[in-house]
Amino acid sequence: MPEVNINIGGRSFEVACQEGEESFLQSAAKMLDDEAQVLSDQIGRMPEARMLLMAGLMLADKTAAVEDKIKEVEATLAARTAELEALKEAPAPEPERIEVPVVPDAVTDTLAELAARAEALAASVEEKAAEAG
Repeated sequence: MPEVNINIGGRSFEVACQEGEESFLQSAAKMLDDEAQVLSDQIGRMPEARMLLMAGLMLADKTAAVEDKIKEVEATLAARTAELEALKEAPAPEPERIEVPVVPDAVTDTLAELAARAEALAASVEEKAAEAG
């Protein structure tokens, strides 16, 4: 079993760990040392046991806050997942009906007849203007 030297609060400790766990131990020790450094900066030198206890409690408080946040995020995720599933299972909405007005053939025929009459009148006026002019 490997022995790892860690430094916490300016003090060195030799700790045993499982093979391959050394980097995790170093990472955890760094977190504890960061908290111990905050205590040391605020309070100054204190007994080793008290320093470790206080640093551990500060880490536990941070961990509890993170766990609470994780529960909130998981609850939000569960709600969104349920909402998504409900939307997937809901029947498709009815297609929107759009009505396009259709001009009746009688109106089209009448407009064509009026246009032909107007053209005939215009031609007649042009002929009379040419004869008079």
